[in-house]
This record gives sequence, C-alpha cells and structure tokens, in this order.
Amino acid sequence: MIDARYNRVARLSGLEAMSRIQEARIIIFGLGGVGSWAAEALVRTGFRHLTLVDADCVATSNINRQLLATTATIGRSKVEVMRERLLEIDPEADIAIRHERYSPATSSSFALQDYDYAIDAIDSLADKAHLILQATSTPSLTFFSSMGAALKTDPTRVEVAEFWKVEGCPLAAALRHRFKREGVRPRRKFRCVFSPELVKMRWEGEDTDGGMSYGKARINGALCQVTATFGMTLASLVYRHICEKFS
Repeated sequence: MIDARYNRVARLSGLEAMSRIQEARIIIFGLGGVGSWAAEALVRTGFRHLTLVDADCVATSNINRQLLATTATIGRSKVEVMRERLLEIDPEADIAIRHERYSPATSSSFALQDYDYAIDAIDSLADKAHLILQATSTPSLTFFSSMGAALKTDPTRVEVAEFWKVEGCPLAAALRHRFKREGVRPRRKFRCVFSPELVKMRWEGEDTDGGMSYGKARINGALCQVTATFGMTLASLVYRHICEKFS
C-alpha cells in the first residue's frame, strides 16, 4: 500500500520504482539556495533516507533565496531547521544531520560508499573540487553537482550537462582549471546543473551583508527563482535516474 502522500508520484513512477525511491540513501552537501530546495523536493517525492550536511546557521541575507530561511529561523542551524521541516512533510522519514563543513580535512568522516546518491551544492571552490574527486572515486555512488547559481535571473536557461561539456559557467571553468593545474581529474563522468547566463551586478554599496561564510571574498547577487530551479533539477535527476531503470 502506497502512502497517500506519494500516490501522485507512484502514478508516474510505478510501484517498483516507488519502492526503490523510498529505499534510496542520499547525502546532500550544502543547504543554501540550491540544496535546501533539492532536499524538500526529494522528500515530497517520497525519498525517506537523507543526510543533510551544512555548517552554517541561517542569516538574514539567506531569506531571499533559501527555503529554510525565515525571520523565525535566523541564527538557527540550517540542518536542524531543514530536518524539522522535512519531518513535518513526512514524519516517517529518516533525516540525519551533520552540522559541519565538508572539506579535505573532514572528508574521511563521510562514508560516501554508504549512499546511493550524493548531491553537491557546495559554494567553496576547494571543498567542491575535493568532493568531486572523492565522489567520482566511489564506484557505487551516483553523483550530481550544482555549478554556479548566482548572477542569473532567467530560470528557463537552466540546463544539465556532463561536467566537461558545461559552457558559460565561471565556476565550472574554475574547477576545470584547478583540476588541470593540479594534474588531477574526476575518475568518471558526472552530470551538472548549470546556466550559461551571466548577469552583471549593479550593486554600488559596500561588499558585505552579514551573511558571508568560509572566507568568501565576494557576495554575488542571486534569486530564488533560479537557485530553486537548480535544486529542483538536481532532485529530478535523482528521481529520473531511478525511474529509468524500471521503464
């Protein structure tokens, strides 16, 4: 018997795929403007085993684009707020949280081989590059990554492509440059969500908003219409990857 919450999903996926959806184990790195929407979409689609990773707390500057950010949640751990919300959607969901940063120094504590899927929504270039190398070296793991969602205004331009074929994205270009400079490459291909749109900022004020983390040098403008589309697309990639096996 399918839970009534997911009846409409099962009508699209079929019962076999729905069973697999509810068994799949997913880890999401980053719960910002992209990762928070991906987590919500996954649980609303019937995924019940999620691990959420983020070291940040909600800041006022997050409110314009992050699902979990409201005036009531400012100052709280993002992973805790997100877990509470997801359990309100499905109290039977298994939502593990890690209020910490993924980095080269902490990576060994993340057992990627224990998961079926990993979603990368990390902002830090160094941390993102390291996760890509580790995830693509884990044979049992299916890995999807978000490229840069800032400096975009048109959600209809969001695309999916294999990493080395992503065009017009400064973050993807910076990652490829880093890999080439260091003489390393991802061990296998992986798909990315990106947008080739690049909009110039019109900001003339001071370059601070009280929401910076991890030593970022610059604050780029971003809209929830775009970041949410990135997150929803990542969730869709996981869903369709499972359903394709039962088509």
